[in-house]
Amino acid sequence: MRKTLALFALLATPAQADVADALRDHILPGYAAFAEAAGELAQAAETSCDPQVLRPAWNAAFDAWMGVSHLHLGPVEEDGRGLAIAFWPDPKGLGWKHQQALMAGDPAALEPAAFADQSVAARGLFGLERLLYPAGDLPADPCPLIRATAADLARMAGEVQAGWQDGFAEVLLTAGEAGNTTYLTAEEAKQALFTQLATALEFDADQRLGRPLGTFDKPRPERAEAAASGRSLRNLVLSLQALRDFAQTLSPDLPQSLAAFDRAIARAEALEDPVFAGVADPSGHLKVEILQQSIRSLRQAVIAELGGQLGVSVGFNSADGD
Repeated sequence: MRKTLALFALLATPAQADVADALRDHILPGYAAFAEAAGELAQAAETSCDPQVLRPAWNAAFDAWMGVSHLHLGPVEEDGRGLAIAFWPDPKGLGWKHQQALMAGDPAALEPAAFADQSVAARGLFGLERLLYPAGDLPADPCPLIRATAADLARMAGEVQAGWQDGFAEVLLTAGEAGNTTYLTAEEAKQALFTQLATALEFDADQRLGRPLGTFDKPRPERAEAAASGRSLRNLVLSLQALRDFAQTLSPDLPQSLAAFDRAIARAEALEDPVFAGVADPSGHLKVEILQQSIRSLRQAVIAELGGQLGVSVGFNSADGD
């Protein structure tokens, strides 16, 4: 970490200041907050498996994850950690099927090393949501699975944080230098971060809103993210707030983009529809469609304004920042 901090001082030049600022003010603090919250959740699960006791810590961990969930590069992509932390959407219900088998199966599968090899669909925040906000009776005592899942989540959060602090931050900061085979130029590192921002806005519009919207004739409110815990709208708002912060660390001078962010966030906060149940009603459907369009307009503003300032465009493979 000391080496990374020294690099911030050395590379905070006009050519690389945007990357250094994003790392120092957004990425590293965000992952540290998530690791801390996931660790506190794991500790709470060791004390009690009561859903009423664990829900606040689980929600705090999910809140922290929303601060970095848009970053699909570096350590979070290694060993499938990103998918294991938050596997959504899961249209075939694979996570619940695997969890039922785990609850009824060999307890050895819940040991840390073995559990790390279980399906990503059964783990992470959404795995815990199904156990803490069950839709019906569970087939067996969920406590061992709750504890295994919480401990696994804390492990992954700690590994991701350490991976950024001890290696990948330096990879971004030294883009274009001899020996850096990941980013051959400083512009490639900027494009990688910029692509994460643009792709996350697309995900907010097309998945977080698009899935429950369905079509006007066939809305699908049951497809909303984290509907069981009532977090669907909250996740969207937290995502937009985190992306606004991310954009501002990449460039503080974004009058059009920041104004577009503020409009979209205000529209989302005014929706008062925690799980997008209103899409089943024509007027509610229209309100969510308007919000979706405001996020798409916001994305175009970011691409034009921030992309122009950084001298980059959205990368071809937006999912991994390449």
